[in-house]
Amino acid sequence: MTAATPLAYRLRPTSTDEFYGQSHLFGPQSALSRVLEGGELHSMIFWGPPGTGKTTLAMMLAESHQADFVSLSAVTCGVKDIREVVAAARLSLDGLKRQTVLFLDEVHRFNKSQQDAFLPHIENGTIIFVGATTENPSFALNNALLSRARIYVLESLTSDDLSQVIRRALVTLDHAPELSDEQVLELASSADGDARRALGLVELVVRACERADHAPLDDLIRDAKSGQFRRFDQRGDEFFDQISALHKSVRGSDPDAALYWLCRMLDGGCDPRYILRRLVRMAGEDIGNADPRALWIVSDCASAFERLGSPEGDLALAQATLYLACAPKSNAVYCAFKRAMEDVRRGGSMSVPKHLRNAPTKLAKEMGHGEKYQYAHDHDDGFVAGEHYFPEDMKPATYYHPVARGLETQIAARLDELRARSANAKRKN
Repeated sequence: MTAATPLAYRLRPTSTDEFYGQSHLFGPQSALSRVLEGGELHSMIFWGPPGTGKTTLAMMLAESHQADFVSLSAVTCGVKDIREVVAAARLSLDGLKRQTVLFLDEVHRFNKSQQDAFLPHIENGTIIFVGATTENPSFALNNALLSRARIYVLESLTSDDLSQVIRRALVTLDHAPELSDEQVLELASSADGDARRALGLVELVVRACERADHAPLDDLIRDAKSGQFRRFDQRGDEFFDQISALHKSVRGSDPDAALYWLCRMLDGGCDPRYILRRLVRMAGEDIGNADPRALWIVSDCASAFERLGSPEGDLALAQATLYLACAPKSNAVYCAFKRAMEDVRRGGSMSVPKHLRNAPTKLAKEMGHGEKYQYAHDHDDGFVAGEHYFPEDMKPATYYHPVARGLETQIAARLDELRARSANAKRKN
């Protein structure tokens, strides 16, 4: 290793004493601890965000059992590479009685047939397979592979964990500056749970100190932090988890939490138009007629964003988000739509009653289309009590049940009155 070797590689832990974070995996009776202490190796999947120790754990497992360690990446290798590793592993197992730990990073990038290529070699013990993924294994990996490997979930490192990582690096490095607790914590917070990123920031600060002897440390730290983005993946779990948190915060009427998740997504690089589409959905699904203005405001904010773009238009997203979070909530429209759609799919193509049909031609009129239709505006209060608007073969259904919040309180009272009048009229007939 040379000074050009990345700090994260030079300081890679070789024992649990040097490994920070993931305390939930290292309890005295945990399966992973038992394996590291000499228990039987088994195939496994490490699922967690970047920089949480997946590769390091795989190397420690191989070292603890004096096994050969082979590292591949699903981004750059193929089935041919796997065959070569398996052949070498078989020779090592037969000749030297040494196991081989095959570590495959980004395993979720392999398709089904590529993942299947591991199965017979895992089954017969030729390799100990350790896969690493940032994606949910339940969605990203084959069931056959999952059934042969134990899943271990790694979590983002806390600021305290990262502070320890940074202090260990500062002690190890020559000519490292002395950082205060506040400065270490600032770097740790900027690393966003990623030890590799934290060590990269330390390297930037150290190099900056070497080039600028008298520059204030706070300025160098600020420069090192510039360009750091929060963890966000447009296609992965982090993306869907954050939009879920935003939606549920709006639904739960917590404007502050909703604004936080909005900012997290914008800061991570999410397309604002995607957020606007989801806000429109929230207006219909969770507010509906309790406050019809919610949909208007989101639509107006979308127009404002299209006119201004980012970053000026981002404020329109914030306004829409806060309004939705503060508005009275009702899922009555959402539930009514689902009930009606279920009846449509179950009932098939029932005919429109003749009195509701259009009669634009003489033939249509001769066939009775529109006959006996009662024009609502000709009646008191613009309502025809007892009229039947469903197909003749279908029993009238009640889909819409307004809630006792916002405008739907008044809508409910009006509907109760109209429905009662219709029921009375039908009884008389």
